[in-house]
Amino acid sequence: MKKIKIAFFVTHPIQYFSPFFKELNKNPEIDLTVYYFSDETTKIFEDKEFNKKIDWDINLLEGYNFEFLKNNSLIPTINKPPFGLINFSIFEKIKKDKLDIVLIHGWNYVSHWIVFLICFFRKIPVILRSEMPVSQEFKKSKIKLFFKKMILKKFLFKKISAFLAIGKENYNFYLYYGVPASKIFFAPYAIDNDRFHEMFDLYKNSKEKIKKDEGFGKYNKIVLFVGKLIPKKNPIDLIKAFNMINNKDFALIFVGEGKSRLDIERNIKENSLKNIFITGFVNQLELWKYYIISDLFILPSGIGETWGLVVNEAMNFKLPVIVSDTAGCSLDLVIDGVNGYKFKEGDIKDLSEKISLVLSDENKVKKMGEESLKIIKRYSYENAIKGFTKSIYYVNNYSR
Repeated sequence: MKKIKIAFFVTHPIQYFSPFFKELNKNPEIDLTVYYFSDETTKIFEDKEFNKKIDWDINLLEGYNFEFLKNNSLIPTINKPPFGLINFSIFEKIKKDKLDIVLIHGWNYVSHWIVFLICFFRKIPVILRSEMPVSQEFKKSKIKLFFKKMILKKFLFKKISAFLAIGKENYNFYLYYGVPASKIFFAPYAIDNDRFHEMFDLYKNSKEKIKKDEGFGKYNKIVLFVGKLIPKKNPIDLIKAFNMINNKDFALIFVGEGKSRLDIERNIKENSLKNIFITGFVNQLELWKYYIISDLFILPSGIGETWGLVVNEAMNFKLPVIVSDTAGCSLDLVIDGVNGYKFKEGDIKDLSEKISLVLSDENKVKKMGEESLKIIKRYSYENAIKGFTKSIYYVNNYSR
């Protein structure tokens, strides 16, 4: 049987995407090539939000076919949308490869639009994957929404053959912009659950030892934040909420780096907070130890947090989670009172009360953690691939 020839266009290698491409490539009916607009993350690179040079410690290019396209931008970087990625060779690749279907993630760069326009002109079906949650649309200005409706609803989405929804908010985003439900396929936003849960199984009985080795042995409970220390993540809100609890047996650990670090350090110093710590950037293969020693994970992010894959990571370590109602994953991954709580973004008192509610009961911490693991098993590469495969089958057989 002839394989379906597919090109997947992505901005750059991403630590969460690469293992997924490897799994998708195992499908015997698909001939997949991933085209990257930039190779920036395959070497030591300057991450604008982490505010430091990053060198990933996992292989981002293993197990699937890929090609880097020459970036013709005058400001060649993933940090400057929309003009940081402009790849003129896209036309030649699409023409030469005689593609059956094109998959594309997002629409933020010039290169995305080059792909769209060429495919529309050559009548090649396009499947679109994006991350946008509908709830964040309602927080944007009327002018911005007007132009988005003109571009997305009136033009782009009318020409797309199928859509991949990473979660409920993203599904509703497509509906909001006029996409028929029949064209939307659920492909949950996932991480390499097997890798993270393997680390949990390996070290779950060594929690107290690791806790002591890392210098946190005297604390009864540990609250964890993992991510870029930037304003949209609202780290100062978390400090204020944690400080309201005023329990010296609890510690708050920020694992990450970014431009808000100075603000965090200033807040810690001004309020003489002895039980709040910043580790700095921690690479992928070392993250596990902070999840292992923690009792509760919190993501207090605001607008711009289209999902929050660190929540997926935490749930693989049987952690209860507290997530702002603005974060894209909150509707999918957090069931109030079951595996954690959602809180109203920016409401310090609400966040503080929910931290206390979880940590005041050891049995609740354990039970919520078990529920987290049950929930996150549904948000797997396996289920994401099912969604991708259904969309490909639909396009290949019905939408042409």
